[in-house]
Amino acid sequence: MTTTHDPHETQTGAPPTVQRTGPVLLVLLSAMFFAQFDFFVVNVAAPSMEESIHATSGQLELVVGGYAFAYAAGMITGGRLGDGFGHRRLFIIGTLAFGVTSLLCGLADTPAQLIVARLAQGLAGAVMVPPVLAVITAYFPDEKKGRAMAWYGVAAGLGSIAGQVLGGALVASDFAGLGWRTIFLINVPFCLLIALAALKVLPARTRLGRTGLDPVGALGVSAALALLLVPLTTGHASGWPAWTWISMALALPFGAATLWYERSLAARGGNPVLVMSLFRSESFRSGVIAGVAFMIYFGSFMFTLTLLLQSGLGLDPLEAGLVFSPMGVLFTATSMVGGRLTARWGMNALVVSGGVTALGLALLALRLATAGADTGLPWIVFCLCLIGGGNGVVLPALFGAALTTVRPQDAGTASGILTTTQQFASAAGVAAVGALFFATAGKAPTDGDWAGAMAWATWVCFLLVLVVMVTTWTFKRFSPPPVRS
Repeated sequence: MTTTHDPHETQTGAPPTVQRTGPVLLVLLSAMFFAQFDFFVVNVAAPSMEESIHATSGQLELVVGGYAFAYAAGMITGGRLGDGFGHRRLFIIGTLAFGVTSLLCGLADTPAQLIVARLAQGLAGAVMVPPVLAVITAYFPDEKKGRAMAWYGVAAGLGSIAGQVLGGALVASDFAGLGWRTIFLINVPFCLLIALAALKVLPARTRLGRTGLDPVGALGVSAALALLLVPLTTGHASGWPAWTWISMALALPFGAATLWYERSLAARGGNPVLVMSLFRSESFRSGVIAGVAFMIYFGSFMFTLTLLLQSGLGLDPLEAGLVFSPMGVLFTATSMVGGRLTARWGMNALVVSGGVTALGLALLALRLATAGADTGLPWIVFCLCLIGGGNGVVLPALFGAALTTVRPQDAGTASGILTTTQQFASAAGVAAVGALFFATAGKAPTDGDWAGAMAWATWVCFLLVLVVMVTTWTFKRFSPPPVRS
């Protein structure tokens, strides 16, 4: 790797520029792929877990949503640690920790053990992932950042879809009699390889920004998220007792108090974990809003559709995973050309692509509402192709657009905030839309309307995609003009 400075320099200041970006990007995006893979792979393995370790629907949602919650809760602090102590160092530590916690997930014998291991895995991911966007933002030459951000979105999307497809194959293979455990154990050797490669190719420059920590702010953010997420996740299974409503009611004032403290700390010259000045950037603010809406839709849609395919339509994990394969193919194809479409047509390309996704969701919801259990797999696959094709253009562009005006010294913190909001949105989507789904569907195919439940969930996702379309339209005000040939 060639840089403009000594790669082992540890002073603060302008970061060195990575010239050979290919190896660096491959290492970084491999970690991003596995972080997303492990969020969505549990969806396809959920029925097997339910049978193997006797997990309830609420516990299954905690296995899925708990990972995303811990991931989100630790992400901002992880980004700050990377800014202060070195992105390479934090990336390697996080990747190794992700491998260890994946091993613990694979060895869990009870729902409680699996939930705790998933929480730990999410925290490991919160250390591993912020350096990915931070290194791209701070170290890559300006002319290579756009393409790198696009590939970041591709890796995130492919990881999500691969969680469904490859996860189904892993569960169905029942390698060595391990069943669903292979979806976690497969991470271990890959994490070791990624960490070793990172030691060789990632820039070692450290202390690009703030070194001070903000434990009060970090705990405040985590507590506010927990007050909202935990009751959303467990409320429907427990009959929505009083404590769930009290907890959700407390989330807003607790979050407001945390924001007040962060502003006060910044005014005193401290280093708050939430750098509120980032939100003065219209591109960052709009990117956060669009990303939240997209991830609520995407996380909840993948979760509920997997349940419909397996619990409602009786498909095994491999068959359910294969249903998502055409969606993955279309996502990959459109993501490869999405950058050129955006460069030529500007934000119009994102709005139109969002419209394609919305069309696929609307057609699926209408069919499920009218045909019910007789909705055929060919129609579902057709709608998923539209959805995947639209997502392939929208998702990669959202990440880059939000970080276009971020300073290198704030790269880790900004990427931490961006990813925190997106991952919390995924967890909240699984919890909230999952609660709606389970409340409508019941607990078994014989006593619930699974297709009707999926129709309601899909209409919610349709509305969220409309929010993404409206928000991406606002990017037109600060994005560069499209290139006309």
